[in-house]
Amino acid sequence: MSREEVLLPHEPLDPTRYQESQRVTWVSVAVNICLTIVQIAVGLVAHAQSLVADGFHSLSDLVADILVLLANAQSSHPADDEHPYGHHRIETVASLALGLLLVGTGAAILWSAGVRLQHLDELPAVASIALWTALVALVAKEGLFRYMLVIAEKLRSPMLVANAWHARSDAASSLVVAAGIGGSLLGYRFLDPVAAVIVGFMILRMGAKFSNEAIRELIDTGVSDEEVKRIRATLRETPGVLDLHELRTRHMANRVLADAHIQVDARISVSEGHRIAEMARVRVLARHPEVLDVLVHVDAEEDFDASVSAVDLPEREALMGHLHALLGEDLPEFEKTLFHYLGKRVEAEIFLPPEVCFDQAHVARLELRLGERLAEDPYFSAVSLNCRVAPR
Repeated sequence: MSREEVLLPHEPLDPTRYQESQRVTWVSVAVNICLTIVQIAVGLVAHAQSLVADGFHSLSDLVADILVLLANAQSSHPADDEHPYGHHRIETVASLALGLLLVGTGAAILWSAGVRLQHLDELPAVASIALWTALVALVAKEGLFRYMLVIAEKLRSPMLVANAWHARSDAASSLVVAAGIGGSLLGYRFLDPVAAVIVGFMILRMGAKFSNEAIRELIDTGVSDEEVKRIRATLRETPGVLDLHELRTRHMANRVLADAHIQVDARISVSEGHRIAEMARVRVLARHPEVLDVLVHVDAEEDFDASVSAVDLPEREALMGHLHALLGEDLPEFEKTLFHYLGKRVEAEIFLPPEVCFDQAHVARLELRLGERLAEDPYFSAVSLNCRVAPR
């Protein structure tokens, strides 16, 4: 059985992607610093718990932005000896940290709001400035979300997408806060802590979603069935590929790693099998830009039965000795011998030395002897005798 494994070269660092990721995150940092200070300060002065909760939501956004900046700086480093596939999964770890941060923030807000709902009579009246602050925060967060999402989708970065949707959750929470504060100003004082409960639940749910997606990537969950089908079709369309035994994929942040077992003619040379594998690799990279790396394993044409393994057959040295015994003559060394491990048996191609090759009577005796003995041979299913012609 012919085997070949081809490992892709690692792509170089993309400075444009790194710079754009940093720029959009710094914009988010600036916005969230302002919102955090204003929301918490006004919320405390105006006795609006929901606005304070929203301020802590903005603070969690600020911490998330810092995580993104650090992770982006690390994940943009090229591959090295300790990280042969690059540092892309630092983005995944940052996304997981962000998700856990949101879960903790949401749970704390829910607890605080629940306590306040049990003491409504003791709650002071909410000042109207809290409503205007909530509306300003709503506009700022929605604008930030739209800006960040455009850049995140352009760069195909799950970490930036997570951070953008974190901003959208802030915008949605600001809408709820504005409604709760508005209702409280109209005399329904329970609406402010209720709004805080809703905000806490939204934060908790978003954090659970991001954590789940990051964990799925860290445990090597494959790409979608639709994407697998497209990659499979590209491999099968490569000239020389007869079939595809297996295709496995896994995420690496915004990219995909894949390995495949392609099936080729069992009797081609190692160099031709290598070329087919290289062509398959190049076609996948050209047609699927999300693929970072491909590992191609070449299988022989007759390699259908998983229960049959070439490793159960003798080594080359033992086969050579058995082949000489099979021929039954003290022959000089063959010029070249090729073995094809096909299922449970081996096919041999012998290139005879010139002194034997051009003695037609000698060759005829060898062919007759092989014809008599191959039927019951435990290793060889066929043996071909060849003469190599080279220019003088």
